[in-house]
Amino acid sequence: MNPKKNYTEINRNSWNTKTDFHMKSEFYDLNGFLKGKSSLNEIELNLLGEVKGKSILHLQCHFGQDSISLGRLGAHVTGVDFSDKAIDSAKKLSKNCEINTTFICCDIYDLPQYLNEQFDIVYTSYGTIGWLPDLDKWAQIVSRFLKPKGKFVFVEFHPVVWMFDDNFTHIKYNYLNSGAIIEMQQGTYADTNAAINLEYVMWNHGISEVVNNLIKNELEIHSLDEFDYSPYNCFNKTMEIEPRKYRIAHLDNKIPMVYAILAIKKNL
Repeated sequence: MNPKKNYTEINRNSWNTKTDFHMKSEFYDLNGFLKGKSSLNEIELNLLGEVKGKSILHLQCHFGQDSISLGRLGAHVTGVDFSDKAIDSAKKLSKNCEINTTFICCDIYDLPQYLNEQFDIVYTSYGTIGWLPDLDKWAQIVSRFLKPKGKFVFVEFHPVVWMFDDNFTHIKYNYLNSGAIIEMQQGTYADTNAAINLEYVMWNHGISEVVNNLIKNELEIHSLDEFDYSPYNCFNKTMEIEPRKYRIAHLDNKIPMVYAILAIKKNL
């Protein structure tokens, strides 16, 4: 990595560049979303439960579709992301949808400098923690912004998925965190033909690393579930087994693809 750059600058540039491509992609279906389609999936909806009237902090919200979808369900939502282009787009999208959602542009590790309140629910999902090097600091943020007895809903791609090469032919990466993974990517998961070639920095985090850091930071694990499909067609070599349920075709149901955690903040 260039010593004059840090991972945040590299990744922010990557996400700023991706945002326009994502908003135009079939993957995010912005036209359908503007007509009222929700971006939320069955997995997270089951864990979130009734959100009407609840305050929700949505970490790493990208350009705000989930935040706005939660707002459409009657929640009072604050979305956070470090990409200024994504947050600018989220604000415009929220206005177009006539949903009063608050958006903050900052690195989530710096969130206490921008926000001083606690929420009924903290929510984050799908492709989030891989961009973060320190899960203790992440779990501190989750705990800091949750009310006592508040709910943390976390849905993420399974770390087994990130062990494979792009075509799922062999094991390429460590399951456990062995440091920064620095690579180049052509296109993006939402548009593989996008005319972009971007450097990125990521980390693999095993489930024990996630769970133990949440426990360490005053969160009680109430459930941990694993799923043998992805609700998104964002990988190579996939097949659709049911509407909005995808597996790697040659691996079928042999690997977990998503996991979900429900945790409750202790009432100390």
